[in-house]
Amino acid sequence: MATSMQKLVGVSEEDDEEEMEMDVKEEDDEDEENGEKQIAAQMMIGVDEVMPSTSSSDQFQYQPQLQEQVSNQGGGGGARRSRPLEEKERTKLRERHRRAITARILAGLRRHGNYNLRVRADINDVIAALAREAGWVVLPDGTTFPSRSQSSPAAGTSAGMTSSSSQMVSQQIPPPPATLQRVSSGYRTTVEYNACRMKSVFMPTPSPYDLSSTAPAQSSGVVADGGEQTERLPLIAGSLQVINDKQIIGLPTKLPERDFAGTPFVPVYVMLPLGVINMKCELADPDGLLKQLRVLKSINVDGVMVDCWWGIVEAHAPQEYNWNGYQRLFQMVRELKLKLQVVMSFHECGGNVGDDVCIPLPHWVAEIGRSNPEIFFTDKEGRRNPECLSWGIDKERVLRGRTAVEVYFDYMRSFRVEFDEFFEDGIISMVEVGLGPCGELRYPSCPVKHGWRYPGIGEFQCHDQYMLKSLRKAAEMRGHSFWARGPDNAGSYNSQPHETGFFCDGGDYDGYYGRFFLNWYSQVLLNHGDRVLSLAKLAFDGTCITAKLPGIHWWYKTASHAAELTAGYYNPCNRDGYTAIATMLQKHGAALSFSCTEHHILEQQDHLREALADPRGLVWQVLNAAWDVCIPIASENAFLCHDRVGYNKILDNVKPVNDPDGRHFSSFTYHRLSPLLMERQNFMEFERFVKRMHGEAVLDPQV
Repeated sequence: MATSMQKLVGVSEEDDEEEMEMDVKEEDDEDEENGEKQIAAQMMIGVDEVMPSTSSSDQFQYQPQLQEQVSNQGGGGGARRSRPLEEKERTKLRERHRRAITARILAGLRRHGNYNLRVRADINDVIAALAREAGWVVLPDGTTFPSRSQSSPAAGTSAGMTSSSSQMVSQQIPPPPATLQRVSSGYRTTVEYNACRMKSVFMPTPSPYDLSSTAPAQSSGVVADGGEQTERLPLIAGSLQVINDKQIIGLPTKLPERDFAGTPFVPVYVMLPLGVINMKCELADPDGLLKQLRVLKSINVDGVMVDCWWGIVEAHAPQEYNWNGYQRLFQMVRELKLKLQVVMSFHECGGNVGDDVCIPLPHWVAEIGRSNPEIFFTDKEGRRNPECLSWGIDKERVLRGRTAVEVYFDYMRSFRVEFDEFFEDGIISMVEVGLGPCGELRYPSCPVKHGWRYPGIGEFQCHDQYMLKSLRKAAEMRGHSFWARGPDNAGSYNSQPHETGFFCDGGDYDGYYGRFFLNWYSQVLLNHGDRVLSLAKLAFDGTCITAKLPGIHWWYKTASHAAELTAGYYNPCNRDGYTAIATMLQKHGAALSFSCTEHHILEQQDHLREALADPRGLVWQVLNAAWDVCIPIASENAFLCHDRVGYNKILDNVKPVNDPDGRHFSSFTYHRLSPLLMERQNFMEFERFVKRMHGEAVLDPQV
């Protein structure tokens, strides 16, 4: 039976060893090359005559006939040389066939699955990509294990990596992504732009289970069979072993995990689905929601977060508010002894990443916008963005006799009166005030509806008549009325910094006009936040209010920080743009809400190197700006998280282990309630995460 199988396959185990050796050898001489060409021609003839099909199972059925032809061509030593040449050619044909299949697989994954695979990827890269998407951890040496187990295979795996050179081929492990140094004269390294900051920041030591390639770690060279030293690789809490004069990496069988028992209590909230209240201001699925809330209560989740949409409550006429659906929801939450975080959502829902419902601005506002489109943010091409109102009308009476700020205050005051009992009983623990697109304090500089795609720098949004009026006034006060314009060399939504005259190294952003414009542009953002939060503090006196900031991390390693500038954060390499925002929040006793807890996921993405992004650097700059003025920090995850590695990183950021002042976040909101979270394994991991956020002991943490 074994002999028959060898004939069918056309190669034996000894042949496999010879093929691996022959794949790395050069041709001996010209006579051997000529002999190969003759045999190859005969093999191709044999394929044409015997194999009308191209299936891999039938490729080598012509081999006995071919071997007989080759043995009859010459005598003596010729026959002895023909057999290895024939086997080598068979090997080449098989490899070509395998490569063709791999190429088609890669093409399909890139085209239809949006997989970011390198140009010369092989089948190992494909398997690793599929494993990671399925939630598995794939280490650089190929060791693969489920992320939830936090353990690698038995220790014998490492020892099995080195036997003898006749039994294995040296594995070339690709080096981890190196820290980007200097790409062009316009880019600064991390050391360079951090050196430009006016004060130092606290940077916590990466956790031992941080699998990101940028985490500092020990490193050593790995010596291949040929004696050449490969590039230095990070060791993940491992050690070096020397076997047969070769250094190999000894990976731990279990990744260490920090014990959070006894750490400060951090409440955990779960964000409710966007469409939990429908356009009629009714609960969309009260029975289903009640079941889910009971399940959350069973694992001691502290409460839920819900958006109170301006487009639903004040939909039809000014100052006509309908809170019916929210009344029923809040009663349900109170009966279960949960707490509430409420978002005053003055923006539209739909069109952004993660939006699964469409909730526009109130109809009466849209009617005003049709006759006066200047109330919306406008780019240099004149395109309007109806996602939220322009800050240029904060003090303009263009909304049926009211200013935008008055409209916001009337809405918040109505909410406070309607749900006064929930405030008095402490059920509503926090109110997040919407200050711009997606509720965030930023300009809508990167609208997907206008064609923006990551990592484009975005565009300045200051071309409606009210914003230009403010710019003109500022330019006249400066004595340069010709500066009353937006930059004309700042590129378009999808430009890169070095492609523009404004954001490139030494560009206009750092000239006299550029500094004037950016000061004005960022000050408008600060003034808007200052005005709205002052009224929110008045409406919600005695309750914590928060403002949300996004994490715009792309192009952070360039000198200009272009994507942050267009969003309103004047934060180039020689200026701290977040301290002024933190100081403004501190003035009103407001907390900072920042989506920052999973930057390790971003760091593992190859496209970040091209965008010169630095999520970790941005996170700690913003957090230190907030901590320096002693304001609370709330947080939420920007990406789906269901695995233990992700939860551990969130915990490490919420409760930094090496912070000399013992600071921690005031709360964490999980984004968001979904059927996927309720799946058994995912929910078990989430329950474990909640216990650790509460500082409770967790039994058997490595299971």
